[in-house]
Amino acid sequence: MKLPLADMYNKPDERNLLDTMKQGVIGKPLDRPEGPLKVSGSATYAAEWKFAGCAEGVLVLADMAQGRVTRVHSEAVLAMPGVLAVIADEAMVRRSTQGTAGKAPAQGVQTVDYFAQPIAVVVAESFEQARDGALALSVDYEAASDPAPYDPQSPDAKIDEPSDSKPVKGGDLDQAMRDAAYSIDVDYDTPGHASAAMEPHATIAQWHGNHLTLYGSYQMLAYNVKEIADCLSISPKKVRLLAPYVGGGFGSKLGITHEAVAAAIAARQLGRPVRVVMTRQQVFQTVMRRSETRQRVRLAADAAGRLIGLGHEAYVSNLPDEDYAEPVTQATEFIYGGENRLLKVEVARISRMTAGSVRAPGEAVGMQVLEAAMDELAEKAGIDPIELRKRNLPATVPVKGTPYSSRMLVEALEQGAASFGWKQRKPRPCQTREDDWWVGMGVASAARVNVMIPAQARVTLKTDGTALVESDQTDIGTGSYAVLGQIAGEMLGLAMHKVKVVLGDTDLPPGAGSGGSFGAISTGSAVMRACEAIREKLAKAMGCDPDELDIRDGIASHGDKRHPLEELVGSHDIAEVGSIKPGKTYKDFAQASYGAFFAEVGVHAFTGEVRVRRMTGAFGFGRVLNAKTARSQCLGGMVWGIGSALTEELVFDLRDGHLVNHDLAEYHVPVHADVPALEVILLEERDAAASPLQAKGVGELGICGAAGAIANAVYNACGVRVRSFPLTLDKILPHLPDPFSA
Repeated sequence: MKLPLADMYNKPDERNLLDTMKQGVIGKPLDRPEGPLKVSGSATYAAEWKFAGCAEGVLVLADMAQGRVTRVHSEAVLAMPGVLAVIADEAMVRRSTQGTAGKAPAQGVQTVDYFAQPIAVVVAESFEQARDGALALSVDYEAASDPAPYDPQSPDAKIDEPSDSKPVKGGDLDQAMRDAAYSIDVDYDTPGHASAAMEPHATIAQWHGNHLTLYGSYQMLAYNVKEIADCLSISPKKVRLLAPYVGGGFGSKLGITHEAVAAAIAARQLGRPVRVVMTRQQVFQTVMRRSETRQRVRLAADAAGRLIGLGHEAYVSNLPDEDYAEPVTQATEFIYGGENRLLKVEVARISRMTAGSVRAPGEAVGMQVLEAAMDELAEKAGIDPIELRKRNLPATVPVKGTPYSSRMLVEALEQGAASFGWKQRKPRPCQTREDDWWVGMGVASAARVNVMIPAQARVTLKTDGTALVESDQTDIGTGSYAVLGQIAGEMLGLAMHKVKVVLGDTDLPPGAGSGGSFGAISTGSAVMRACEAIREKLAKAMGCDPDELDIRDGIASHGDKRHPLEELVGSHDIAEVGSIKPGKTYKDFAQASYGAFFAEVGVHAFTGEVRVRRMTGAFGFGRVLNAKTARSQCLGGMVWGIGSALTEELVFDLRDGHLVNHDLAEYHVPVHADVPALEVILLEERDAAASPLQAKGVGELGICGAAGAIANAVYNACGVRVRSFPLTLDKILPHLPDPFSA
């Protein structure tokens, strides 16, 4: 079967093409080719590019929450040593750009939407001079006449439904709750989260005439180039972005942020390169936050424990006029049955920094709550939590009737349970005590939607028998360099040292970018299609069909013919651009990656301290493209799950909306002492509807439900059911059983 090499993905590719190749590099746990550069400090990150005469800019943040800037007292600052400019240009942005926007966010920094919004940039010869100028700048404000509240629970907060998320309704949920043999109706809440990427947001801007080059830390260059161009009212063709190495993003760098636009405006005004690097505190205060949530979950089951009703209603927040709403119920729609259902999201309009995508938007907080609620139902029905989940997997998506492309949830639950030792779990709480520690186990399902984004990549088979892969696809620590090289190596029969991958430059074909777990399957599929086009030319030179062509270790063979690739290429490189776009397969099938988490915790009988003792995660996400990078993604997600369960929360002062814990000293991400031995089980499968690679996204799966497993383990250990994340000592201690009674 021959498919179009550059077309929408309308029909599942059942060829198992990568399985027919002979090089044997796909799926292997290969090292990252750029790894030595990173660990040796040789990889150049955004703020590290060297340019003669580069000035330094520091953002100035508003010290009030809502209103207008009436005057910027720049005179005194301009007189300070080294200060070159104080800029408060109307083209500067006051909000972060939502992912895949492709256009400017709200501009005009004279309007203040939230506390600590950037309102100006001070530029000087040195960073210290710019910092001192920014701290010294005096600004006058006029308070807003009709301010939005700072508390999403305020009765004054305007509530609306997001335009891109309509409620899902089926049957009569209220009647199902009345008819149920077992039911629960519970409220949970989760706090806001920060991406807290290791590398702060940074940009160096340089103009060459009317052409702009930005060296920055961005996730989705094909969209970012349009966003910066729109901000500056110039053509995207006059903008070049370079981001070959990005020190993490987790959604915070999906869209252009304040420092990039400020650097570009300052560089144009001064006629010299300008670097703007956000401080850690500024990153926390100004870029995307994950919204806090209030979630009501209703589950109705019959006497056999099968769901007849499911309700999941979420209340989130964002700034007025922001379209984005945390898609809390995204996985709830398809993971479990229950013909009577109501799923909906409502948004409270408040004054805080922009809410947007943070790793696994929707499922990260929605799954942890749903899975905690499922544990409550399992206890009420007297059914093992794994068995309850297995009984409630529908044949098709409820209400819609869409078939699943593939679903390895049962396998993940069963294989994870076997490896973890689930049979040793005691069903009732407070049954295991080791010295001063109550010990318990918990389980949760994992699910994350699979997404494809339009992508292109160029592959060149060179006259020396090596291959070059090029795309503006980014690598934010996820392994793009390794995976794209492996796909090309497998398809062209080349060892990895003969494949070079160049990424992160908008002069190259536009890739999908990094976000939503779609980078590898989207840009990887484009690489695969480019390689198919090259194989067609090689097969023609060999006098055979592409399906009959074998290539291994740089030698092409068919029958008794054997030729080194250099001979077939001849005197001119063979270059092909492959492309992919989501098509009918994304409407015809419900696509998601699945998994299961198992956690064992200890809860201190006297203090309520929770320690995760061990965790297992089993995950099915189609073909494994690189076992090492995939495992790394799952491990990172599980660590984030520990943070979501026990430590991470954004804390706002409700008097003026300012963020209280705006650095890593006070926003508590898990550290080495918090993270025990983690086991990751990768379940191989082939999902032809998901991509030509037969792979699905894995980058975010490891967080989706992990905190629920930990919360369930805490209850199993000590009998305290906490419905407010994170599970800190103050929420557990008052409800612990008598420590001397055990």
